[in-house]
Formats: sequence, structure tokens, C-alpha cells
Amino acid sequence: MDKKATWDRFYTENGSKGQFKNFEWFFGFHSVKDFILPVLGTMSHSHHGPFNILDMGCGTSALGPCIYRASPCAVKVTCADISPVAVRLMEKHTNSASEQPCNPSSALAFLELDCTHLRGHFGTRSLDMILDKGTTDALVRSKEGQAKAGQILRQCLQVLKPSGILLQFSDEDTDARLVWLEREVRGAELTADVGVREVGELRGVSYFCYEISPCTNPHS
Repeated sequence: MDKKATWDRFYTENGSKGQFKNFEWFFGFHSVKDFILPVLGTMSHSHHGPFNILDMGCGTSALGPCIYRASPCAVKVTCADISPVAVRLMEKHTNSASEQPCNPSSALAFLELDCTHLRGHFGTRSLDMILDKGTTDALVRSKEGQAKAGQILRQCLQVLKPSGILLQFSDEDTDARLVWLEREVRGAELTADVGVREVGELRGVSYFCYEISPCTNPHS
């Protein structure tokens, strides 16, 4: 599941079924909006200009477009995926829908991007929020993918602003994910705080929101 060809094939097959339908890994925006919008609201007290948000490994999820539509704060949402097929489908659907944002200063863009190359596209300390809904979960299920997931996490810390946050939505048990996150963070150039909140149970599966933010007061 860490191969580009796998996802190109997946989205090509889904896109050939006729009318476009968003594919949601785990759940949709409404299940996690209370984990996202309040964070933006808190940040807005000391923030000028739109929030730069990255939906990393977006696929054809409506998560990014929903934030664009629902956020009362101005946001610049970039939905990035390794699959050009997914990116084209999302661009086509969004252009045809012509939906307007809650804040007229908000913007929405789609980007073909291998997220192991975040640093090649986004500048250091340039993003306010990164969303990862299932991307890390797909990667850590293979040995090669685990190394990529660690690489992506470390790059996230580099491109996040000091006040920024990475939200990982996952069905992985806290005992396993927290150990992995803390190990990978220790190997990063920048230190980070790691926390977790429970999203809840959906269709018999428990989901969690792992919160990773650059340390403002790292220990010496």
C-alpha cells in the first residue's frame, strides 16, 4: 500500500463507476470537525492571514474541501496525494460543484505530491496544520512503508510552524502508535510533543486522534 501504482489503479477503478463519489478512509469530516475547527479557532487569536493547511495523502476524501467550506477562519487548504488520478478526479469534481467557502479569503488547491518529499515543496516552518487521515496507517502496514512513514513524520515537523500541529487520525491502538511516534520523534532534528484523544467508536472500530506539535520549550 506504499506504492503509487496501487493507488492509481484503485482510484482509476473507483472513478470508472460512473458518478463521482468521495472515498473516505475511516470516516468523513463530520466525525472529526470538532478536532480540527476548534484548533483553528484557538490559533486565530495570535494569527494573521489565512491558515496554511495540508491534507496529506488526501485521495478523493472530502476532508480538505469540507474544511475550506466550513472554516470561519480564512484557510488555504492544499489537498496532496501521490496519485495523479486522485488529484484529477478531485479537481474535476470540485470545479463542477462550484462550492463557496465560509470565509471569502479561503482558498483550495490540489497537488500531486509524494509526501516523502514535503521539504521539496513546502518551506521550513510554513504550515499551520497537517492532516493525516489513514496515510500513516497505510504505510506502516509494510516494512518498507514504515521507513517512509518515519521520514514523512520528521519532515512534517520541519515544515510545521512552531505553533503548528500534525493531526493523525488512526485506528491503531494507542500502545503501539504512541511508542512508534515517540521513537520517531526522538530521531528527528526537532523535538515534539505527542498526545492522543479518542475520536470514538464507528462501526465497531475505535479511532484516535494523535496530536504531534513542535516543542516550544525543548529540554536541553
